[in-house]
Amino acid sequence: MLRQASRLLTRSIATTQQPIRVMGARPMSTNLPDTPVQDSAFIESWKKVAPNIDPPKTPSAFMKPRPPTPSTIPSKITVNFVLPYASELTSKEVDMVIIPATTGQMGVLPGHVPTIAELKPGVLSVHEGNDVKKYFLSSGFVFVHANSVADIVVVEAVPIDHIDQNLVQKGLADFTQKLSSATTELEKAEAQIGIDVHSALNSALVG
Repeated sequence: MLRQASRLLTRSIATTQQPIRVMGARPMSTNLPDTPVQDSAFIESWKKVAPNIDPPKTPSAFMKPRPPTPSTIPSKITVNFVLPYASELTSKEVDMVIIPATTGQMGVLPGHVPTIAELKPGVLSVHEGNDVKKYFLSSGFVFVHANSVADIVVVEAVPIDHIDQNLVQKGLADFTQKLSSATTELEKAEAQIGIDVHSALNSALVG
């Protein structure tokens, strides 16, 4: 019965020219409004139920206007690089950043296509002329916007030149030993994370 239903649904999707709408959902649009809009349908429904009480605010009321997309590609990309406890770079205009995405090293230049990418342990390189500043990142996300702004949000980061290679190699050896002696899945997972991070640290220092 389930197979028959899935076949019928697949056929209807393939043959219909109209978009399928989930009950209560609104069709998606890639053209987001430049300014926040009120949910008029919700407000009208609220007034019918509770006409003497102001309606609560919906998420659309808190949305900020989408940053404008410049008509020409700027010469610099603006970087915001933040950690939970500090802001490393704020509205810093640079030539390029190279980011350790989970899919591989990602270079971000002015005019880069809007992107959201997950970060893995690795090196973030910030290029400003001949000056290159490198940070080791543990994990996080990068949000590249259409207006050549990149927001880099990470759990932990440290400048490469602040890392002691001897401590990195010792940590790698310790976690390798822990993995070989681990008896539970949790211990194995924790040891493997330690190995991955210290291996990335070692590669960052060597390379």
